[in-house]
Amino acid sequence: MKRKISKTFINNLITYAIVIIAFFICKLALSGDIEGFKMSRSLKGQLIPICVYIVMAVSLNLTVGISGELSLGHAGFMSIGAYAGIVASQWLGSAFPEANIDVVRLIAALISGGIAAGVAGFLIGIPVLRLRGDYLAIVTLAFGEIIRNLINCLYVSVEGGTLHTGFLLTSPLPGKKIIAGPMNTSGIDKLASFDAAFVVVLIALFVVLNLINSRSGRAIMASRDNRIAAESMGVNVTKYKMMAFVTSAALAGIAGAMYGLNTSIEPKKFGFDTSILILVFVVLGGIGSIRGSVIAATLLTVLPEVLREFGSYRMLVYAIVLILVMLARNSVFVKQILSIVTGCIKLIFKRSRRGEAS
Repeated sequence: MKRKISKTFINNLITYAIVIIAFFICKLALSGDIEGFKMSRSLKGQLIPICVYIVMAVSLNLTVGISGELSLGHAGFMSIGAYAGIVASQWLGSAFPEANIDVVRLIAALISGGIAAGVAGFLIGIPVLRLRGDYLAIVTLAFGEIIRNLINCLYVSVEGGTLHTGFLLTSPLPGKKIIAGPMNTSGIDKLASFDAAFVVVLIALFVVLNLINSRSGRAIMASRDNRIAAESMGVNVTKYKMMAFVTSAALAGIAGAMYGLNTSIEPKKFGFDTSILILVFVVLGGIGSIRGSVIAATLLTVLPEVLREFGSYRMLVYAIVLILVMLARNSVFVKQILSIVTGCIKLIFKRSRRGEAS
């Protein structure tokens, strides 16, 4: 038992180490302290989206990989968090115009986005989690499209700390526009920063990894592996699946709030394509592998920018790379090489420990 706990602790530590080392490398590159390496402007603009997509991939992996439920509407929770965060931050800015509370506004936006998406996840989860397999995927897909179309018709403005809302308006609302139906959000204070996005990634990893390694996490995985056996042992399957689903939705809402405070957004950015993209991160990184989700989300977000030199063939090359990576991941030969490399690393580690002991 002690050996298993130590192995889990080391795996989690490696995941945190990868994220922290990557963060410090990016900070050094941004400051220009790394000789011979200068981060391009396009790559600088991708740093916050990378963090956002890492949180999205990790949160979806909690539903798909750990809970075993296929969700195709994860972008819907992201959109709820994005717009809820924007409304919260702009309302605070209008209510206290003279106060320098940007940090408070950012925190309030993240909390609001997480709560709004978590509540939506709970309400959707009540009927949805009684379904299984393809039925659940279809319902979550429909949910994502419903949310996107509702936001297309939503109008919100703020004036002197007062929010004005409307639906399918023909005349503009008084005050400053926050949400303007299908149009881009404009004039929104860009409160997001790379440091704040990195903290959100650490929080998401902490929540998900601790949930997985807790008693509740073991109950969630038992329900995934064999629902009937779990129920016969007294596990409340619906309760634990709801826990995973709501946690996943709340983290997606926080990521959406960070995304909404970083760039102009519109409802069509949170369509079916975005949900599939996040699912690709999860599948490519390995279903159930949190570390794999982090790596896959980072590489696949950066890859389109790296492939810009291919011009109009960029997305074709991107698709070919995806196919090759998926084939390599499922290749027996590649798996054997990885096992040999892992065995060599373990052997070196054991010999170094023996040398220290002697």
